[in-house]
Amino acid sequence: MTAATEQLPLEIVEYTDPLCPWAWGSEPVFRRLRAALTRESHVRWRRVHCILFDHDDDPAPDPAAETAWYARYVEDISGHTHAPRALRLSRVAASSWPAALVAKAAEAQGAQGADRVLRRLRESVFVLGEPADTPESALSVVSGVPGLDVGRLATDAASPEVLAKVRADHAEARRPVPEVLSVHGSASPHPGAAKETPDGQHRYALPTLLVRGAAGHRAVPGWRPYEEYVSAITELAPGLLPSPATLPPAEALARYRTLTEPERVLLTDGGPWPPAGAVRVGTGNGPLWLHPEEAAVHPAVVPSPPAVPH
Repeated sequence: MTAATEQLPLEIVEYTDPLCPWAWGSEPVFRRLRAALTRESHVRWRRVHCILFDHDDDPAPDPAAETAWYARYVEDISGHTHAPRALRLSRVAASSWPAALVAKAAEAQGAQGADRVLRRLRESVFVLGEPADTPESALSVVSGVPGLDVGRLATDAASPEVLAKVRADHAEARRPVPEVLSVHGSASPHPGAAKETPDGQHRYALPTLLVRGAAGHRAVPGWRPYEEYVSAITELAPGLLPSPATLPPAEALARYRTLTEPERVLLTDGGPWPPAGAVRVGTGNGPLWLHPEEAAVHPAVVPSPPAVPH
């Protein structure tokens, strides 16, 4: 790279959905990757909400049977990713739009707040078993996030500006780069070939990371190990990615607020676990650990407040 191109930004685009089980299972690796890039001011991480459960999906003729099938599907995925799954799933999400609108609106309140809002939305389905698939439930499940202005969030999530942004995400997700239309040679149980949509288009499989720089782009679709993301980044920006520093358990839990067992392994330095005051929430596939301040407001421990009117 020349001195000029070294100064150009590297963009990492995360194609995701708050209610996607493979995206939930990729959280440990993505958290580790974002931590490794925290000090790189010329790296931009952007999320595109692809809308897994769309308006044009046909309603299930037998909702109970569909829920039972989908619970088994999530259980199978969690067997690969080791991510928590709800002890009981109440239903299959009716729509991803409400959660995507809330997640997108939260970006106006800062990156840390947006991360925590998205995390709560994921936990709504994979820990609580109650997918945040209505405006009311999406706002309710995030209402205890520290520092979040929930009134502003409700107003922003219902605004034409945020709707336009999510519509743009929806369209962008349906313009995948050619190399993900078919994926070969991967040992992953979810190699991430683009999915055909009901109208004959294709959208990115979830999750997919697209790394863009002056030297081109690299796509890493599906569920992949950390090293594949590192390789894609270093191909475009050699020497950019530092070795991520793990944190002592108490510091990691304070930073991330909630940690799954795979995240504990990837993000902590292996010190004594659990940290003092950590609250354990049982799931169908291992615990979710909460920081004590998070446990005081988390809907897995305390009832959610009434939905915010909008």
